Amino acid sequence: MDRVKDKVIVITGAASGLGLADARALVSQGAKVVMTDIDAEAGQSHASDIGATFFTQDVSNEASWDELMGQVEQQFGRLDGLVNNAGIAPIATIEDTTTDMWRRVMSIHLDATFWGCQSAIKLMKQSGGGSIVNMSSTAALIGLGPYLAYSAAKGGIRSMTKSIAIHSRQAGLGIRCNSVHPGSISTPMVHTALKTLLGTDLLAEEDPEKTRKAMGIGEPDDVAQMIVYLMSDESKHVTGTEMVIDNGDTVI
Repeated sequence: MDRVKDKVIVITGAASGLGLADARALVSQGAKVVMTDIDAEAGQSHASDIGATFFTQDVSNEASWDELMGQVEQQFGRLDGLVNNAGIAPIATIEDTTTDMWRRVMSIHLDATFWGCQSAIKLMKQSGGGSIVNMSSTAALIGLGPYLAYSAAKGGIRSMTKSIAIHSRQAGLGIRCNSVHPGSISTPMVHTALKTLLGTDLLAEEDPEKTRKAMGIGEPDDVAQMIVYLMSDESKHVTGTEMVIDNGDTVI
């Protein structure tokens, strides 16, 4: 129960879905978790339930990152881990994607990941290192037709992660950086996609769990356990990797 004992870890987009599952798993393993989200009501409620700290944050606002890291330093005195998890996934092909939609997706995914990594490294360096996990997607590996902007953003995160890992190693920062690539995990984002694209309302099924398993859809905890590993010292020799969690979808 102490794989990440006393490590201070920030998770963005933590009021629901994968971020919330990550927070629960890390707290259960002894971490001091800081959850952030634009949904203050849900975020604060969940943080109180699991014993985490919550800060309201719009990750697409550059100034919010300096403010967040200042609060973390003041309250905890250090930062050991960051999970850049916040994201959106509007359904739109290359023909349907508007410029405003494109820019919004990039700001929440690419801009926020850039600012998050940059600000986290500044604080991690003070205590000798840490671990950064950037949430990508199988969309970064194979591309998804109905998700043009999302696929492009997640591909950018994949490459950015490797650049950060190389720099951190060459500079001797003691900071690891890895990307995680989930595919078909039972989250609100996937539920929306199933309903919109396939007409399947997973949550309305008579037995949602049976349907989920029959469709080969994973659980948020399948991803959360990977996050625990990458935040722990068990993965001290792992950096610049892309951890794919998709039940083999990308190799079929």
